Amino acid sequence: MSLTAASTPGVDSHFDANLAATKETLRRIAREFTPAVFASSLAAEDMVLTDLILRSKLPIGIFSLETGRLHAETLGMLDRIQETYGTEVALFKPEPAAVEEYVQKNGLNAFYDSVEMRKECCRIRKVEPLNRALKDKKAWVTGQRRAQSATRAELHVQEDDAAHGMQKFNPLADWSEEDVWHYIRSNNVPYNPLHDKGYPSIGCEPCTRAIQPGEDVRAGRWWWENPESKECGLHVVDGKLIRIKQVS
Repeated sequence: MSLTAASTPGVDSHFDANLAATKETLRRIAREFTPAVFASSLAAEDMVLTDLILRSKLPIGIFSLETGRLHAETLGMLDRIQETYGTEVALFKPEPAAVEEYVQKNGLNAFYDSVEMRKECCRIRKVEPLNRALKDKKAWVTGQRRAQSATRAELHVQEDDAAHGMQKFNPLADWSEEDVWHYIRSNNVPYNPLHDKGYPSIGCEPCTRAIQPGEDVRAGRWWWENPESKECGLHVVDGKLIRIKQVS
């Protein structure tokens, strides 16, 4: 079962070093890559980064992709961020005409029928809005961690995102799940209540389920697919993304 704010045993002994490195990465992004933006899914990892960015008043914009199929609990995080930090998260939504065409042609839940149909839904609801959110930016930030899944095993803190013509940063790449919840507990960071219901990874409502004890943290995402296909297209381009180690 996923760890929650109520239980964080065995915090990595390197937590302080990871935290210091993450803070420095965020400061470097603010210094060297303005304008930069942070793409938040409003889940636990992204709330850690939200807290770090807003507490330090860093000039890194925060946005979220409002796909039209999110859980009510996820949407509720927008109000909690506003109440806690006095900051409004920018929302990018899919083009209504594209959604309507997909639904009329394939059905509302055609993403269950094949990987291709699911990825097309993700393209319309997530990838295209992301492209608009990243327009004219020098860098973007994500809450991805290396330990989350097999598809992220080679994740680096800094990557060359050739598709968008910018640098991409994953400041929590080295963090463990225990690190994430230790930070949330220690700093009273608001978090999505779905995490307490067995959802370590949260996406669109029809594509996300709670996991069982012992399952991979992303087992509840697109659970009907093979683990190797469990990405929505935000972090891969034709299955490829050039990865480089962080520049010192």
